[in-house]
Amino acid sequence: MKKIELLAPAKDLECGIAAINCGADAVYIGAACFGAREDAGNGLDDLETMVNYAHKYWAKVYVTVNTILRDDEIPRALKLVHQLYNIGADGIILQDVGLLECGIPPIPIIASTQMHNNTPEKVTFLEQIGIKRAILPRELSLDEIKRIRERTSIELECFIHGSLCVSYSGQCYLSYALGRRSGNRGECAQPCRKPYSLIDGSGKALARNAHLLSLKDLNLSEHLPELIQAGVTSFKIEGRLKDKAYVSNVVSYYRAKLDEILADQELCRSSSGASDVDFMPNVEKTFNRGYTTHFLNGRGEPSGCINTPKMLGETIGKVVAVYGRNVTIDTKVPMHCGDGICFFDRSGELRGTVINGVNEQTVIPYKLDGLAEDVLIYRNHDHEFLTKLDNCHAERRIDVKLTLGETSDGFVLQAVDEDGIQAEYRLQCEKTRAEKPEQALTNIRKQLLKSGNTDFACVDVTVDLPEVYFMPISQLNTLRRNVLDELASSRAANRPKSEGKIIKNDIPYPAEELSYLGNVLNRYAAAFYRRHGITSMEHAAETGLDLHGRKVMTTRHCVKHQLGLCAKYGGKSIAVQSLALIDGEGHKLDLRFDCARCEMEVYLGK
Repeated sequence: MKKIELLAPAKDLECGIAAINCGADAVYIGAACFGAREDAGNGLDDLETMVNYAHKYWAKVYVTVNTILRDDEIPRALKLVHQLYNIGADGIILQDVGLLECGIPPIPIIASTQMHNNTPEKVTFLEQIGIKRAILPRELSLDEIKRIRERTSIELECFIHGSLCVSYSGQCYLSYALGRRSGNRGECAQPCRKPYSLIDGSGKALARNAHLLSLKDLNLSEHLPELIQAGVTSFKIEGRLKDKAYVSNVVSYYRAKLDEILADQELCRSSSGASDVDFMPNVEKTFNRGYTTHFLNGRGEPSGCINTPKMLGETIGKVVAVYGRNVTIDTKVPMHCGDGICFFDRSGELRGTVINGVNEQTVIPYKLDGLAEDVLIYRNHDHEFLTKLDNCHAERRIDVKLTLGETSDGFVLQAVDEDGIQAEYRLQCEKTRAEKPEQALTNIRKQLLKSGNTDFACVDVTVDLPEVYFMPISQLNTLRRNVLDELASSRAANRPKSEGKIIKNDIPYPAEELSYLGNVLNRYAAAFYRRHGITSMEHAAETGLDLHGRKVMTTRHCVKHQLGLCAKYGGKSIAVQSLALIDGEGHKLDLRFDCARCEMEVYLGK
């Protein structure tokens, strides 16, 4: 059966274990260095613990080593890759091809989305050099994914939920251009979330102080079947900076969605065990900027969240009265003490406060500033839900069936789990016929069904004895405990493993020249591209290039479309020679529009 993977983020060991317990088939996690999320690093001891925990369920752990590297960093990065291989990591997420020149161990290599894997030609090339999996850009449409699958057999990983980068992945230099903090080095300062004013060539402002490059969050939960049909085998949740509550909520939500789909389509998950959580997941309740399907079905509703890059949450209702410390809201949504609410005041500024008291539709907020009649209220912190989420219990167990039989000098208990892995344990002991056979059989089944604090759930017990014996509880517990220990060992010995092999060939790269957009920061990467036919190469921006007047971002997000100024999509046509974004520090970003390709390019002003 075709296996489908639910892939979860892990900021740290706690988040990773929560993801596995809630049903993730794999997690991706950062090492102490060289990850594209600088603030989400983990030491080798924690990573090894994570690997060992995941492997009990045949789940996988992928480690990010996806920054571009300087020459002096290559030996340390290579050592790290060897260490990750030695602790049993299931794959390395990599951006810098320089490492492929350095004799890496036979560990599967996953091409980071930072490698901009956006065309069949590019992904075909990756497959031909031995890359195991390609992580697809977030902005690809279903048709584009299908075209990649038609040309390749490589594993395809696709983002389905979480924050969106506005730029094409690996092709954003805005943070580096403005403050020398490189996204390709794991240091992005997220200038795309800042407010900008949009001005035309005459200096006229078409929009003021709006978050014109900030996008909503991705949510493809209603499109998983189409993505499976398109050829995606790994469904990725974004969020390596998110906390345990977020991970638990979102993973549980998508686990339930996928399980229903897999059953209908006769597919299977890529790991073992079923998860049981004591809460009802709701992705509206944890951090999001509003949801979008982005460009999955082409250009539709704008993806931007231009009013704020923060979470607004669910709409509560409008204020109908403010008197004393009391605020009455026209709402049918139950509110609680401790809820966080937010709203835009009459000047358009986002404000927030906490509810200290509730009496049906009337609340007592901590602060009244900005609250007035007709102000629309949102709840961005559901105290009751998040408290339950913080204290949630998630348990994951592997189904096992037991058969009790007789030997010449005692008993044997055999076990077979949901993956067909078998084990047995034999116990030498005296046998005593049961005086009350029915009661004895009931006791045997009852005790053997108790799996305790193990990773197994005993779902069926067969008693295959020629006659019924009285068996003390201690004997039954010994049989069950030891056969489950044997089964755990057998599972570890039989866990499916895959190795990688980078093929050093001279397959032509699907280009002849590379500009700084190729992100070549070290001599090993340069050697890689020369071997694959690149004849002209520019060094990476991070070598210190002056980016004034140069492109710092390419995106499918278009501010004209966002603001209803694109005639192609039914908006108001504007006859202007140039548009630019100006931030609060006076930095100017010149915009260019490739309407034939439906792309916007951002250049750092001179």
